[in-house]
Amino acid sequence: QVQLVESGGGWVQAGDSLRLSCAASGLNIGSFTMGWFRQAPGKEREFVAYINWNGGNTYYTDSVKGRFTISRDNAKNTLSLQMIRVKPEDTAVYYCAADRRTSWLGSTRAYEYEYWGQGTQVTVSS
Repeated sequence: QVQLVESGGGWVQAGDSLRLSCAASGLNIGSFTMGWFRQAPGKEREFVAYINWNGGNTYYTDSVKGRFTISRDNAKNTLSLQMIRVKPEDTAVYYCAADRRTSWLGSTRAYEYEYWGQGTQVTVSS
């Protein structure tokens, strides 16, 4: 049974840092492109970042470039999202996701990710 379990969310103040983690079981993330998505209340789920299967290529949505860093540890089967200088507009439930394609370029489209975690809440106060 495939499971992706996010952790590390919480309540922080604007300008703080936060690190999200995603632990995978039942699959080897080394064979997947991994992504982070988020969904704010009343909004659609949106792409945040992806990292390709070997970590050689990363991509971010414009609003988080320079503030968020996606990384992976294939040996530990974990994905991370380091968030710095967080803003109130970063408030959302954050989801990790796995796309079994192993191309250089990943996808920003949620429907192309096969497996999803349950999400972790990040709340940023001003």
